[in-house]
Amino acid sequence: MTKAWQQHKLGDLLTRSGEAAQPAADAEYKEITIRLWGKGVLERGRISGAAVNGRRFIARKNQFIASRIDARNGAMGIVPESLDGALVTNDFPLFEVNHEHILPQYMGWLCRTPAFVDLCARASEGTTNRVRLKEDEFLRLEIQIPETKEQQRIVIQIDTVQQQLQAADKLRSSIDRDIASLLAVRFQETLAKARWLPMSEVAPLVRREVKINPESNYSELGVRSFFKGAFIRRTVTGAEFTWQKLYQVNADDLIFSNIMAWEKGIAIANTGHNECVGNHRMLTCEANPILALSAYLHYYFTTDEGFAKVYAASPGTAARNRTLTADALMGLTVPAPTLAVQRQFVELKNALEKSAEKRAEQSPISDAILPSLVQKLMT
Repeated sequence: MTKAWQQHKLGDLLTRSGEAAQPAADAEYKEITIRLWGKGVLERGRISGAAVNGRRFIARKNQFIASRIDARNGAMGIVPESLDGALVTNDFPLFEVNHEHILPQYMGWLCRTPAFVDLCARASEGTTNRVRLKEDEFLRLEIQIPETKEQQRIVIQIDTVQQQLQAADKLRSSIDRDIASLLAVRFQETLAKARWLPMSEVAPLVRREVKINPESNYSELGVRSFFKGAFIRRTVTGAEFTWQKLYQVNADDLIFSNIMAWEKGIAIANTGHNECVGNHRMLTCEANPILALSAYLHYYFTTDEGFAKVYAASPGTAARNRTLTADALMGLTVPAPTLAVQRQFVELKNALEKSAEKRAEQSPISDAILPSLVQKLMT
């Protein structure tokens, strides 16, 4: 800790605000929510004055706000200008910041540090699920802070790094969007050279039935919705499968969940899924090596046109009733350009995805930079 920093009670830095609201019945008001672990003071929604029940208080920009219940979990921060005039209940105490000793912007970063969150935990009492921040105890606690000029320097340094990280994140997002657009354009170009054939010819359904040994272990696959891929649901002994038939899945199989295909439950088995098993609800298709690559077909089903066919082939009204039958799947027509054209597209897709994976690997590092800097400068 810097020796020049001064010790202050929080009560010298923060003054409880009790500006009561008198909502007009015909007016609309913003409400506030606070995310855990210093993730922000945000708008929760809007409410009409006529719908307001109980006492409410008015939040003002640059006030410090905390959640009585979750301050011990980092739910606190500074009210942004966009929420000036928003309404809160008594579960979100508001405090005026004493600008003579501490800047609101500095307070906003300080309350994200583990040390400050720990102070809030120490000032929170109660039984499980009823722990509350005790204001009197909280305001009696002491912290050390530099003079306001030094606070300003620290805030500028942190804000600058934050802006740089946000700019980098926006750039990554922009690159990802450009890649998606490029792939879409390249794929459309392949369609101009494609024949259209039924799935029964291009990637027929395969059922590699497994003879279940009660004492052997089997890894069962599942398929996530929204094109999130296949995963191993569980590994259990054959004795666990009392009635289901199991079918072997091989790497590169194209898999459709017959009850969730309408919700984009479509995936490709990777090498880690080789010789796993799927139950009767997994429609497993093997690309005809003369006509198609499974990765090319999978991409087609992620397009609006391809998915629309799957959705239309999954009739029903409720989620569990929207079932894709094997016959319906086999009847879908899909593009089948030459293997050379498909391979060129898949190679481009794989190269771009590897590039995206490398950018994604940088994200956790970037996410750790700001908290580390705040911790270093403020403790």
